[in-house]
Amino acid sequence: MKTVKNMKKWFTSLTLLGFVLAVTFNWSLLVSSKKPSDEEVAYVDDKARHYSETGQERLLSLAPSAKVHQDITSLDEALLKIKNLEQRLKDIEFRIPKKYPEVNFLTFKDRKRILVTGGAGFVGSHLVDRLMMEGHEVIVVDNFFTGRKRNVEHWIGHENFELIHHDIVNPLYIEVDQIYHLASPASPPHYMYNPVKTIKTNTVGTINMLGLAKRVGARVLIASTSEVYGDPEVHPQTESYWGHVNPIGPRACYDESKRVSETLAYSYGKQENVAVRVARIFNTYGPRMHSNDGRVVSNFILQALTGQDITIYGSGKQTRSFQYVSDLVDGLIKLQNSNYSMPVNLGNPDEHTIEEFASIIHDMVGGKSHIIHKDAMEDDPQRRKPDITRANHVLGWQPLVPLQQGIKKTVEYFRRELMRSKHSERNLHDPVEAGNLRKALSNGVLTDV
Repeated sequence: MKTVKNMKKWFTSLTLLGFVLAVTFNWSLLVSSKKPSDEEVAYVDDKARHYSETGQERLLSLAPSAKVHQDITSLDEALLKIKNLEQRLKDIEFRIPKKYPEVNFLTFKDRKRILVTGGAGFVGSHLVDRLMMEGHEVIVVDNFFTGRKRNVEHWIGHENFELIHHDIVNPLYIEVDQIYHLASPASPPHYMYNPVKTIKTNTVGTINMLGLAKRVGARVLIASTSEVYGDPEVHPQTESYWGHVNPIGPRACYDESKRVSETLAYSYGKQENVAVRVARIFNTYGPRMHSNDGRVVSNFILQALTGQDITIYGSGKQTRSFQYVSDLVDGLIKLQNSNYSMPVNLGNPDEHTIEEFASIIHDMVGGKSHIIHKDAMEDDPQRRKPDITRANHVLGWQPLVPLQQGIKKTVEYFRRELMRSKHSERNLHDPVEAGNLRKALSNGVLTDV
């Protein structure tokens, strides 16, 4: 009996000893098989050294399986290596989730689906920024004649944003709550480039947007212009002034088609009960202006920055009133959401001669540019100043950004634009920064723009 018990003990002991030996043997094999190679040790050391020096992971280090010291014997090999590294960078960027500006959250009761025609343009893109930051769903429609995708690229892919490449001369069938109809070339070189197309955009395009508003019960804001006053004989211009326009002059394609768009809006309002708003927009400037749009602000700034003579057409005694783009966006949103349906002037009543404006930009930019005069443009308005009593009384709106601040911001934008040499060098206008400026000015706090 004792012999059997002793045998069982010996068998159990031998089994445990064999198990321990097997585990030890296998573990030693596992450890030896995972021993890093010299290349792998060098790779890890290189990454650790880079991280300790910069605090950032080195993305372009060689893979562990590659040779650390690889001689390049020809230019072709070097170019191929650079190409491979660039592709790896692109792959890494593709895997990194895109970050968007933090937008407000609205419930389904407060969130609107808003269509902005011409939303990739100068004014339209700033309006899109504001609507997106407020938390609305925004649909941009643009044919990219003067608009640019990069004006709204920071929203592409966001769940509240959609971009449609479409010409509003053709009908559009979507469901929306509000429409901001801004689509139209707005600078003389652009709207004179194809006068018939300009007329079609402001008439047929406006009919299509009013028809869409009628079908879906949306409210539509028509972006009209101070050009409906032509070369005014009344100063400043009130909304009750009918204007002084040459119907066959070089500006007529824009002036008269905008006047027709207002007529169409109120005809749809009376006949079809479409809720319409009409904004008569005066001279506006700011970041994202088209570099070759031929307007006073962009012309003067670019000429000063590049050392060219600042060109004034005519005597320079003609006057203009310039508003910063964020002030205009404020006015458009307030008008859209108001209960007022008659035309409203949106502009800055701070009036300057063209000569004064050229001197302001010259002094701010510096350089060796001289101010020169050339022959006046045909039908160029001699005086332009809005009466904004109605906007102030009905909307509680008035421009906030001082001229010096707005010009400074615009000069900085064009300076960065001139420094770009490739697409990867972005020149983005931060909507968060713009919102902070607006809040500061609303609270009466002047800050550097």
